[in-house]
Amino acid sequence: MQKILIKDGTLITAEDTFKADILIEGEKISKIGASLDGRGCEVIDAHGKFILPGGVDPHVHLDLPMFGTVSSDDHYSGGKAAAFGGTTTVIDFIPQDFPTLEEAVTAWHRKADEKAAIDFGFHMNITRFNENIAAEIPRLPAWGIPSVKMFTAYNGRLRISDGDIFKVMRIAKEHGILAMLHAENGDVIDILVGEALAAGHTSPEWHAKTRPAWGAVEASLRGAALAAQTGALFYLVHMNTAGEVDQLEYARRHGIPMMGETCLPYLFFTVEDLKRDDGAKWICSPPMRSVADNERLWQGLTSNSLQVVATDHCPFFYNGSKPILYEGKEIAIPGKELGKNDFTKIPNGLPGVGDRLPVLWTTAVASGKITPNHFVALTSTNPAKIFGLYPRKGALLPGSDADIVLWDAERKLTYGVAHAQHRTDYNLFEGWELTGYPEKVFLRGSLIVDEEQWLGKAGMGQYLHRQAPVLV
Repeated sequence: MQKILIKDGTLITAEDTFKADILIEGEKISKIGASLDGRGCEVIDAHGKFILPGGVDPHVHLDLPMFGTVSSDDHYSGGKAAAFGGTTTVIDFIPQDFPTLEEAVTAWHRKADEKAAIDFGFHMNITRFNENIAAEIPRLPAWGIPSVKMFTAYNGRLRISDGDIFKVMRIAKEHGILAMLHAENGDVIDILVGEALAAGHTSPEWHAKTRPAWGAVEASLRGAALAAQTGALFYLVHMNTAGEVDQLEYARRHGIPMMGETCLPYLFFTVEDLKRDDGAKWICSPPMRSVADNERLWQGLTSNSLQVVATDHCPFFYNGSKPILYEGKEIAIPGKELGKNDFTKIPNGLPGVGDRLPVLWTTAVASGKITPNHFVALTSTNPAKIFGLYPRKGALLPGSDADIVLWDAERKLTYGVAHAQHRTDYNLFEGWELTGYPEKVFLRGSLIVDEEQWLGKAGMGQYLHRQAPVLV
């Protein structure tokens, strides 16, 4: 059995910071303590470095068909990108594009199992509801999927009625399943999109202008109200407005078992970025908002109102007609150029799974907004707990998977496509000066990233059969 001793590092968990050695035996952490015996071990000197649990990103979309193309990262390239940024676990969403949920799960395993470069789990989208689906939802936990996602937008495609959301939440409550919600007002969006196109407004900024923030606010309150009436554990995805933070705080004050995530871009970018010549790069749903929304989301993070920072990673090429080199081979996948003359045809999604930890460390920890412990909670421990993975993931404990990041808090670099490993042709944080970056990344005891060197491979990621969700 392989034995690795990581010596003399400073461990950072969600609760504590302390100097110690970590002994890895096989895939697990076996011991943590001072001056552990290194005989028979490969010894790694971590002096002057932080040791963090591998990041857990509970919101990614890999190999996802959309608008006649597909998101450009699959379970191999997306996992590789995640690992270079210090994330060792991701949770993907299964579209309900098959007659039964079981067929959908089987199809997504066929996509992921042989390609996955890091450990992964699944959520199930519920975008069609009837008696057969109602009878099948209780089977999801047995397949390791104790979470479902619903939509109040994308009329005629993904949205189900409030009554059906209510029914799904009642089933979720009964069977220990987490109810997740994409909160926007699909009716208002359809009206505004129609009016914008009729008036000849086709540029990227109109994607944001036709999806107003108030629609997200009132839809988030509807979700909270349905959770209150059903008792379901409730999780609001990709929070992007000030009002959503208000609704989350209100719900929790009133005893509603609700949690929420924001995603990295919503902390920094606004509708003004969509007005740029390359504004299509920032097209995602929900859209970028305002500086005031950025600030309120930061307040939600620093005050512990928000539980998770995720990414909603769903990358597309900015110009899919021009190949890039990926692992020595040219690749081009149709992307945002598909909507060059019509914002409604621009694939919705952004790269980010590899950016999350380095960008957040610089802007939140190095800047003094949050502690390193809070950083670990937001990016690893909280999502592991919420989504039924703790303490296997999100922890530095004997018996936990040896998903470990040696973090160089002093490393400075100019970030962008040159460092990010996403399989696409742009990065939202191009040219940003970062301080703090992963040096080595271990997945279940195997070194998969060694500075700039990739040591991982397709298929080494394991499917995670998740346990019951937990309120944090």
